[in-house]
Amino acid sequence: MSGTGEKFDLKRAYPDLYAASARAAEDFAIVDVPPMRYLAVDGHGDPNTVPAYREAVEALYPVAYTVKFASKRESGRDFVVGPLEGLWRADDPETFVTREKDAWDWTMLIAQPDWIDGASVDAAIAQVRAKSAKERSDAPPALDLVRLLHLHEGRSAQILHVGPYDDEGPTLARLHDEWMPRHGLTFNGDHHEIYLGDPRRTAPEKLKTILRQPVRAV
Repeated sequence: MSGTGEKFDLKRAYPDLYAASARAAEDFAIVDVPPMRYLAVDGHGDPNTVPAYREAVEALYPVAYTVKFASKRESGRDFVVGPLEGLWRADDPETFVTREKDAWDWTMLIAQPDWIDGASVDAAIAQVRAKSAKERSDAPPALDLVRLLHLHEGRSAQILHVGPYDDEGPTLARLHDEWMPRHGLTFNGDHHEIYLGDPRRTAPEKLKTILRQPVRAV
């Protein structure tokens, strides 16, 4: 990912990876995900109940916007802050179908342009901490957990899910038990979700989530 002049936007640069069209919801599609980098925070447990999940999101966004503004100010390269994403893993993938959320490990993500490096992220974390001290407020509890993650998922199956997050189970069951075996594929990485809607402002039945699974031949 790179770009100068025009503001960089993930959805424009990678429409196949961030598509929200009705066609993307019709069936699973194979995509090739290039090497990408993300701001990331790791955690464990039910995202609806564990404080660590909320704290991860609360740390990611101020760092993401600080990186963005610093990039524009220092190099003239501006970009749109991407949507929240998540990698989800468990010893038994069936727990994603049954929604046993206490068993899940997760890594929450915000994608970054390819010119953002570790030094940029470290500087942004320091700025967020300094700003909190100046305003006499507490820094986000998970601030020190923010890291730059390099990820190359490669060949992946994905589909657009429209509706509540807890209604994903039947789609994932179809992917795991029917679609992947029929195409001679198996798991090759963490379950990946891209959240195109804000659950605070969007009705559950209208939420749009891209469900992605890296795959390889059996």
